[in-house]
Amino acid sequence: MAKPIGPACNLDCAYCFYLEKQALFDSGENFRMSDEVLTAFIHKHVEAQPTPVVEFVWQGGEPTLLGVDFFRRVVELQRSFAGRKIIRNSLQTNGTLLTDEWCRFLKRHHFMVGISLDGPHEIHDRYRRNRQGQGSFDAVMRGMKLLQKHGVEYNVMASVARETARRPLEVYRFFREQGVEFIQFVPIIERLPAAAERELGLNLAGPAVLDREERNTEVTPWTILPEEYGDFLIAIYEEWVRSDVGKTFIMNFEWALNAWLGNPCPVCIHAKQCGRSVVIEHNGDLFACDHYVYPQYKLGNILTDDLTQMVEASLQTGFGIGKETALPRWCRECDVLKACQGGCPKHRFAQSHYDEPGLHYLCSGYRKFFRHIRKYLRAITTLLENGHSASLVMEAVKGPLVIRPGAGAAGKQNGGRAG
Repeated sequence: MAKPIGPACNLDCAYCFYLEKQALFDSGENFRMSDEVLTAFIHKHVEAQPTPVVEFVWQGGEPTLLGVDFFRRVVELQRSFAGRKIIRNSLQTNGTLLTDEWCRFLKRHHFMVGISLDGPHEIHDRYRRNRQGQGSFDAVMRGMKLLQKHGVEYNVMASVARETARRPLEVYRFFREQGVEFIQFVPIIERLPAAAERELGLNLAGPAVLDREERNTEVTPWTILPEEYGDFLIAIYEEWVRSDVGKTFIMNFEWALNAWLGNPCPVCIHAKQCGRSVVIEHNGDLFACDHYVYPQYKLGNILTDDLTQMVEASLQTGFGIGKETALPRWCRECDVLKACQGGCPKHRFAQSHYDEPGLHYLCSGYRKFFRHIRKYLRAITTLLENGHSASLVMEAVKGPLVIRPGAGAAGKQNGGRAG
């Protein structure tokens, strides 16, 4: 994940954990990735990948502050690898600066765009405001409509703060009405700072330390409550599984099904281990994760160090495997461990029922959600195993569904609900 403009952003979202990282750099810092760093990053990143497809993920801050020409340079540098690798780009943006020019560029070069939108006007503007304190909803919606107009492939990343969690169907139905097909819900979890963070000029706590009890467990007022996060996902799943399977794709639900099928999770949050999703800052510094951009987690610099060795150092020093080896007994005995895998290490600051450290703050919410949807996952799995579309689960939830094993498309047409 690349942060080509570091933490610089045109918005001032109250819950953002990355804005305050400006305090870690010298005053007057030019938060703009130089051509030297950009060139080294693209070349080393491509060369280090053993796979035929190489993914570039551009985040911020707000990367569109760099202007379209910066990303034209990105594409130019990547072009030298044409024929050797398939290169894909993703851009995460708040959408407020998108224009027709931007969208034509993104479409032409097949960028996948993630747009940050929390829901309808009132919900979105509660925390996502600009530097003048004004809500950003109208500007974000204008940007999203431009993406739709130009046919740019996009998804929505919706942050779920405490108040948002109490209005699940309002949020979900809004996205559906706006024609959004791909959604990811991201729970907001932040702790108040301890002395170490205050000394750095930060207002939020750093990552949890998994092998000892965390004394600092006080969360911010906007942090979601665990049970309410579970209820939020359940409410949306109950509506989705009855009307929108195959039409609306919610990443949180896709990950759960993926785990149920026995596949490794494609995202680090619910993977067994982490440490390979490294982040590069605008000045070339590498860190183990964008939640771990603190001096003690620095791996090196792209201009002076070997990329593969830096990633291996992240894993060998325990960051990667520690997620798995430090799981408390409560997790190891849990019946939904395969779906959860302990969650993100940054947020494992709670104590388990056995008084062990390293339990995820959202544990009770995760358990509630994963347990609730098991009956639906069983039904979807049965459909898939018998050659049917997962969307038939919408019929199954209305009552018993008769399917013909291996019947495929023909079976879908001839099968029907049994009384």
